[in-house]
Amino acid sequence: MRKNKTKERLKAGETVFGCFVRYPSAGIVEVLGYQPWDFIVFDAEHGTIQPEDCEHMVRAAELQDVTPMVRVTTNQAPIILRYMDSGTQGLHVPWINSAAEAEAVVQSVKYYPRGIRGLAAVRAADYAQRGTFADYVQTSNRESLVVIHIETAEAVQQLPEIVKVDGLDVIFIGPTDLSQSYGVPGEPQHPTVQTAIDQIVDTVTKSGLALGMMVGSAQAAQQWRERGARYIAIGFESLITPAAKAYLEKVRS
Repeated sequence: MRKNKTKERLKAGETVFGCFVRYPSAGIVEVLGYQPWDFIVFDAEHGTIQPEDCEHMVRAAELQDVTPMVRVTTNQAPIILRYMDSGTQGLHVPWINSAAEAEAVVQSVKYYPRGIRGLAAVRAADYAQRGTFADYVQTSNRESLVVIHIETAEAVQQLPEIVKVDGLDVIFIGPTDLSQSYGVPGEPQHPTVQTAIDQIVDTVTKSGLALGMMVGSAQAAQQWRERGARYIAIGFESLITPAAKAYLEKVRS
């Protein structure tokens, strides 16, 4: 397993920037990799990415030494295992509502003694063609990056306990799902939701974990960086849509 440069930068107190891709396309990842992204998240929750797709996308990210991450569909060990075995260096897990659920995530990502992840001669382990299993286990446990999403009112309430779970690296805010949980779906700017987000920011900042956020523009990224976010991601669509609009407006004027 390669050194996780994104995790290294986070541990050094730096801010990292990434992109979410929901399409099962190694080509898109390869093209994105020519820009200096820190990480790319393959979104299997809101996209159609399967473990086999993820494996190819990991290979594409590795070409330019971009950290490959994946967002899984749900917090289940067998699902997490298949995506982690593809060689991804970290995991996003949605809808974490308690310390027990966060603990389950860490145990599914890590090998013994911290976790229960199944060990096999898979791609993540270089097919057992390089080094020993013992060396691989130590490296994987050290380098794997664990990101959990806080997306419900229950999660906000439980966050002071969630952040105490050993092995977590990033607490990622999910504003749109928070808006649903607080009864104002599609209104992440609603005062109730913003109050909850402020509470998340305060709790995470005090915990020492990195704060993560999805943004829609460079301006929003700068604003969140000022608020303390150090793991900042933008969606692929948010990148290409403004560029396409600007191009078409200019050529058709």
